[in-house]
Order: sequence, then structure tokens, then C-alpha cells
Amino acid sequence: MDHSATTPVDPAVAEAMAPYFSEKFGNPSSLYTIGREARRAIEEARQKVADLIGAKKEEIIFTGSGTESDNLAIKGLAYKNRKKGDHIITSSIEHHAVLHTCKYLEAQGFRVTYLPVSNQGLVNPADVEKAITPKTILITIMHANNEIGTIQPIEGIGKIAGEKKIPFHTDAVQTAGKIQINVETLGVNLLSLSAHKIYGPKGVGALYLKKGTVVEPLLHGGGHERNIRSGTENVPGIVGFGRAAELAKERLTEETGLSTLRDSLIKGILEIKDSYLNGHPEERLPNNVNVRFSYIEGESMVLNLDMKGVAASTGSACSSTSLEPSHVLLAIGLKPEDAHGSLRLTLGRGNTKEDVDYVVSVLPDIVNKLRMISPLASSTNLSKKD
Repeated sequence: MDHSATTPVDPAVAEAMAPYFSEKFGNPSSLYTIGREARRAIEEARQKVADLIGAKKEEIIFTGSGTESDNLAIKGLAYKNRKKGDHIITSSIEHHAVLHTCKYLEAQGFRVTYLPVSNQGLVNPADVEKAITPKTILITIMHANNEIGTIQPIEGIGKIAGEKKIPFHTDAVQTAGKIQINVETLGVNLLSLSAHKIYGPKGVGALYLKKGTVVEPLLHGGGHERNIRSGTENVPGIVGFGRAAELAKERLTEETGLSTLRDSLIKGILEIKDSYLNGHPEERLPNNVNVRFSYIEGESMVLNLDMKGVAASTGSACSSTSLEPSHVLLAIGLKPEDAHGSLRLTLGRGNTKEDVDYVVSVLPDIVNKLRMISPLASSTNLSKKD
């Protein structure tokens, strides 16, 4: 129940990768046969990733992760366009791969506007337009939030960015393979992806770089990936990414169909007294459930669910060791104590109605038990809803 943190490698993906660890181990920059085999495999994977998002093959740059893709997009474009301006627009609920990169750039002299969101986690395109200045060189707004699952109005923002001729980047790590993506329809110049979120391997990502969009490389070396990302390519990982992208495109209907299980899970959980849904009720990833419970800590729920055989989280896996409340939940207006009482459950291909029913059956007792020992709870707040 934590597929937004990571997904298991699909057996078909593992099978596709296997020969490239030892049998077809060539360096793709080599001219001899096994090198050419590796190069051919990379280019085939590049096409498959491009097909998943409606891009051209030559617009895909392979990286080591979604985080690296975000860094390459944001720093790379900022450095390249510093003579034109120094202003970046983003939102207050971005993944830390974007927020920390923007904070880093602020320390380098760039100016960043962090747009607020609604209490359902939506960025208002009108706010984006108002924030634009003659010095704005980049807009970066995530496609959907990794914690609360809210899908952003990227097409509307893309239209504004296009009219103003400002490069537009979106982090689509959580949306690829879950909802339909077409880079032309979205109106983006750059888009970040990660293999391990779509049943591919960890340690490989990609950046869509629209033809004509130029970034400054962060890594310098042998000029791999069209001189944009030097370093010998992770051939097995890239092959796995390609196969995972191919399967994600084929199985998109299956992923969007998870909304039925999602809604059943939400309905069952909200039967618990003093429980609330975080995020947008409709404009939401089909696999995302984020709820909060008054008077208890999310970490305690996660540990108790784990003892029942359920893997869940309180938010982003990248921040799971932090004691600070989620910046996303604070941004949608929750008090710190309410933000601490949140739980994220994210469904995947392997989940069934039986899984949902099981979570709904064990969670009420966990919540009641934790409230019984919570100093935040009073004796009048311990019973379930009638």
C-alpha cells in the first residue's frame, strides 16, 4: 500500500534487463559488436520512454534518477539563461528534489517565487501569470503531488508559459504510467521521470527536453547523452526503464482503474470518527489515498499497520525519517498536529479488493488504540462514528 514510494520490478522488466549485466555487457560508446548491441538497446529504450509521454526519441535524456532529472532541468536551465534573467516560479508543495534545488539557486543569487495552493492542494494558473516578471526564466510546477495526489492544471499553466515564451518544467515522476501524459498537450518544455515508480529498476530516470530547449550540463566528461549528461550509461537500468515504459503504456487502463479500489478505501476509512481526506476529491491520482486522523501520530499508525502486514507511509518516502510535519500538508492549511496525524496509502497493480477490505478492517482498532494512549485525545473522542 505504498506504491508511490516505489514499485516492485515487473518480472518482464527483470527478464529484459538480465542479458545486459553479463552476456551483453558492452560499453555503448564502443565500436565493436557488444558495444553496438548496448547502444542499440539504449536507443530502443529511449523510443519506448518517448512513446509513453508522446515525445520524440531524441528529446529523451537518460539520468540516474528523478531527482537528477529535476536538478538538470532547473539548474541547467537557470545557469544557461542567467544573462536573460534570474527569476524562477514554483509551488509551495513541490517534491524536495525541486524545492531544495530552488533553495540552492536562491543561495546563488536567483530569486524564487513559491506559489501558495488551495486547501485541496491546487495551484491557481492565474497566480502563475501574476508572478511572471520580465526576469522570469523558468516555471516549474509538479504534475501531481506525491503526498496528497492532487493533479495540477498543467495544461492551463503550460498555455500561459507558452504565451509568455517562458520555459516550463513539470515533475511527472508520480503521474507517468498512472494517467495519460502527452508533452505537447501539457505544453511543457521539460518533464522528469523515474523508472522505479513504474515497475522498473531504481537508479535510472529520464528528462524530456523539448527540441530547441537548451540546458547547461551538470556533469562534464565524455559527452554522453548528446553532451547533456556525461557518464557511461546504465545499460541494464535503461533497458529496464524502456520495458517498464512499454508495459506502462499497455496497462494504463489498468492503472486508471485503480480509482475504484481507491474510492472504496477512502469510503471505508472515513467511517472512522474524526477522519478526513487530504487533497482534491476528484482531481486526484487514481491510486492515492491520503487521510488524517485527529489526536494521533501518523508514524504510530505506520508502525502498527506494519505489524499487521501493511506497508504504508505518512508522506514522501524521502522524508520518512524527518520529525517535521509535511510541508505539503502545512501548505494546504493544516495545523502541525493535524499534519502529523496523516497517513498515505497508494495502490498498485498487485493490490486487490481483499487488500482494501483488510486495511479497512484493521485500521479502526489501530486508531482507537492509539487514541486511548494519546495525550491529545479526550474521553469524548474515543468512539467510532455511528
